[in-house]
Amino acid sequence: METPEVVLRPVTAADLWLLERQADDPEAGGAFNWSGYRDIVATRRRFEENRLIGPDGGSLIVQLDGSVAGNVVWMRHAYGTPIWSCWTIGISLLPEFRGRGAGTVAQRMLAAYLFATTPQERVEAYTDVENVAEQRALTKAGFTREGEIRSAQFREGRWRSLYLYSLLRDDPTSTPPT
Repeated sequence: METPEVVLRPVTAADLWLLERQADDPEAGGAFNWSGYRDIVATRRRFEENRLIGPDGGSLIVQLDGSVAGNVVWMRHAYGTPIWSCWTIGISLLPEFRGRGAGTVAQRMLAAYLFATTPQERVEAYTDVENVAEQRALTKAGFTREGEIRSAQFREGRWRSLYLYSLLRDDPTSTPPT
């Protein structure tokens, strides 16, 4: 399989259609990301304040072969005091761009970016136990599955369990991000 040409870049005003589509269209976010309609006005306000990049998280556009394909996000997650923090990442690709390897590449690139620009030792991600495609993408991106988080996400009228994955900055057992 040929490696797709994936680029991560900051969100621009011209990209807000993507965030609106994800907020209004369950198919755009995907079955495992959709948790109800979201307030796009609040997203636009955050965009005007900081272009969706701040000290505790952010969002970047995923471009695939020159087209806007989706976005990646990251947020700070503290284990105890704020200094004991890591990054939790996520991805949402539009339906027409799924299944082409872009998710693997984009998540690997985001982890590399976070390790290059912040001191955090750990990047983690979680996915629904039924989301086999994302589990495969995270594994291919070098993440290690650590365990199950039971009944952690409410979606489609019931509580769902998740698998937790992590990538450590200098973990010799993980595939380093490139």
